[in-house]
Amino acid sequence: MNFDERIDRIGTHCDKWDMMETLFDVPRGKGLAMWVADMEFRPPASVQRALEEMVAHGVYGYFGDDADYLAAICWWMKNRHGWEVDPKAIFTTHGIVNGVALAIEAFSEVGDGVVLTTPVYHAFARITKAAGREVVECQLALNGGRYEMDFDAWDAQMTGREAIFILCSPHNPGGRVWTQSELRGVADFCKRHDLILISDEIHHDLVLPGATHIAMPLAAPDIEDRLVMMTATTKTFNLAGGHIGNVIVPDPDLRRKFRARIQAQGISPNSFAVAMATAAYTPEGAEWVDALMAYLDRNRRLFDETIASIPGLVSMPLEATYLAWVDFSGTGLTLQQMLDRVERQAGIATSYGNIFGKGGETYLRFNIGAPRAQIEDACARLRDVFSDLQ
Repeated sequence: MNFDERIDRIGTHCDKWDMMETLFDVPRGKGLAMWVADMEFRPPASVQRALEEMVAHGVYGYFGDDADYLAAICWWMKNRHGWEVDPKAIFTTHGIVNGVALAIEAFSEVGDGVVLTTPVYHAFARITKAAGREVVECQLALNGGRYEMDFDAWDAQMTGREAIFILCSPHNPGGRVWTQSELRGVADFCKRHDLILISDEIHHDLVLPGATHIAMPLAAPDIEDRLVMMTATTKTFNLAGGHIGNVIVPDPDLRRKFRARIQAQGISPNSFAVAMATAAYTPEGAEWVDALMAYLDRNRRLFDETIASIPGLVSMPLEATYLAWVDFSGTGLTLQQMLDRVERQAGIATSYGNIFGKGGETYLRFNIGAPRAQIEDACARLRDVFSDLQ
């Protein structure tokens, strides 16, 4: 596992690199793609071997018999998260966004409210609106440079029309790993307002040293009758193009409703994605993740030191994910002035904070899941274009 290897992704139909110039006017040849949330690393060798075996076989028919795949998921959740999962509770979807969209359809009606704790992953709002539901933005409180739940304020916002609460745990883009008491607070909030809780835990393996993720069923086992869990191999092992996710529904009644949506959509798994996921959820995959997190921790330290050296820039303490959330409000620059320096002068494409909802307007999100040399390059470019502030 050589995380320092530079892999040229330009010209490979890579959204992150091949669309950078079109969307951000950042030249593909000279720019740095730090926006889309996939990494620049090859997955574990076990994944590559599984795909090579499929290609060597040479017949690509319908997939069947998912016993090994389900067993791999159960093994991973038990051994990495201390969470016993019933294989009968697992549904396979075409990624977590697809899973959340199906859950919104299964557990709410057109016109219902869907609670989002903003700023938060932008796809949640997009699919909620597309489904004809109302986005209810409950803004996270910023306290001491980190996000916290503000249940009193959120209680006051509820109208009774809300049906679903979507939790991002760990949080994207803020990188928070929620504590036991915070998760308990979310569970109690959902009980008070009779909400189905969708817990998106796609980043649960990407926890940096010093933090501990708690799966929602362990934090609040009494809410399994209203809980829908989302996990996946895609973020953990850099398999996003496989479009596969695990929707885990502990409660039999909720399970029946979700199964009806799966059947109505005619969804069945992609055999390549299943093979990759099965090969990733193994001891070899676990060893790879441990090495990855040690590498990302060093990237985090390097990037944060650079941001801290530039007056007016503040990087939120990163506890999980490989996504650095940087506040530019202290510079006094307008959004356009900020983007002029980062995009046109530094040649770095990032995710704009305002797409994550209320509270994200003065932020940019940087993907640091890349070889160290690329992070060093990005740091040098940022120091250069903001040198007049120092």
